Amino acid sequence: MANGTIAFDTLSTSGQISGTAVSVDTDYLAYGSNKCWGNYNASQALQDSFNTASITDVATGDHTINFSNNMGNANYAMGSTGSNGSGAGATSYTMTAGDLATDRVQVDVFLPTASGMAKGDRSTNLYIISGDLA
Repeated sequence: MANGTIAFDTLSTSGQISGTAVSVDTDYLAYGSNKCWGNYNASQALQDSFNTASITDVATGDHTINFSNNMGNANYAMGSTGSNGSGAGATSYTMTAGDLATDRVQVDVFLPTASGMAKGDRSTNLYIISGDLA
């Protein structure tokens, strides 16, 4: 079976989408939208997500987000926040260059303590990732 190429400028639906949006420019899909997002709990169980295969618990406060579809390179951007039900507080989500890979990203979660910040798990963790898909 031979594989071919389908090229188009606008993707349209036959009207099954509710609301007013019935088409989208393909440049927006390629360049203007988040490529991965999700919501997971302290047990790393996904509540909802897009382009997330799984969440791995590396250690307390260390989680790896595994992508369903790889990123084009390790130069993407990520934003995160979290909550324990009463607000996000002073949660800090960090990544270093070594934590970024085309198939995953490792997230370190820090929570406020009496002596500063320490790694910990939040009941709700939210993230978005923007960049190019492979």
